[in-house]
Amino acid sequence: MSNYTQSTNFATKDALTSGDPLKIVKGTEINTEFVNISVAIATKADLASPTFTGTPTLPTGTIATTQTFGNSSTLLATTAFVQAALAALHPVGSIYINATVATNPATLLGFGTWTTFGAGRVLVSLNSANVLFDTAEETGGSADSTLPSHTHTGTTDAGGSSAGSITGGFGSDFGIFNAATGTFAVSGALGNRPQGASGTGSQNTATLTIPTHQHTFTTASAGTSGTNANYQPYITVYMWKRTA
Repeated sequence: MSNYTQSTNFATKDALTSGDPLKIVKGTEINTEFVNISVAIATKADLASPTFTGTPTLPTGTIATTQTFGNSSTLLATTAFVQAALAALHPVGSIYINATVATNPATLLGFGTWTTFGAGRVLVSLNSANVLFDTAEETGGSADSTLPSHTHTGTTDAGGSSAGSITGGFGSDFGIFNAATGTFAVSGALGNRPQGASGTGSQNTATLTIPTHQHTFTTASAGTSGTNANYQPYITVYMWKRTA
């Protein structure tokens, strides 16, 4: 843009005495002034929807000063205003995360001191009700804990001195009745009788007594031996913390 600069000093001509040839305003002088004015006008921005070129700079003044942060009016915003707004969005202690760019945020954003943060760790929101998470930047957990393969064993106990008895009629497959001696012998005829069971009876009835006993069992294996077998689903990113 060009400002209008006057080439002819008309006031000086007016001060000359009458008859002085320099007092006369020449057509070339008028033409020079017209060209100067035309150039200045042609290189000025319009008031309505101006298009700026070069490096425009706001003048010093009320409208051109850096506005207060949070100002949502139509006043022009300087680069200082924009930088202050960005800094307010990233106060000291804030975390910056980027999934692809490893550049320090001080370079990307143009402000602050940033250090890498939380290497190999995930973020957990603070919980004042849980001692594990009640302090900011508290750490815990293990990256190499082992979840071993294991089994469980146990026993069942019938309890008491005798687990009970069963009384049945003659020919009930409890065993064989000996009429000569009046006794009842438990035999293999009762295929699922407990080990050590015994019986007594008469020709018409027989009683099978089940002694106190235990059952031992082992459950199947659970888990897989090895480290890093208990990670939650994760995705790696670059993380930085603003320290100043």
